[in-house]
Amino acid sequence: MKMQKRTFTPEFKTRVVLEVLKEEKTLSEIASIYEVHPNLLRGWKKEFLSKASSIFEETKHRKDNRQKDKEAEAEHAQMLKTIGQLTLERDWLKKKSVEIFGPDYEKKFSKRPF
Repeated sequence: MKMQKRTFTPEFKTRVVLEVLKEEKTLSEIASIYEVHPNLLRGWKKEFLSKASSIFEETKHRKDNRQKDKEAEAEHAQMLKTIGQLTLERDWLKKKSVEIFGPDYEKKFSKRPF
């Protein structure tokens, strides 16, 4: 029987690593409680500690991302406005086409194969 690879959510990893950092229980005890290998816990702890300082940093990358998000939202709003305008124009043209050419106007102007 083939074993499935287990995946862990970031919330689970954080909870377990914080428990490891409290040092109330040994790494082996925590590993047995959560049924994960101690080496996996060591890796999670190492990764957690190496990335912990980045939480408090306001990097240029984050500022750039916020600026790009604002630009994308503005572009999206403009597109929605344009779509609304084009929809109104299309509906008006359909209405006028029916008034001028009759209800079967599409048959009169549809493409014919050569």
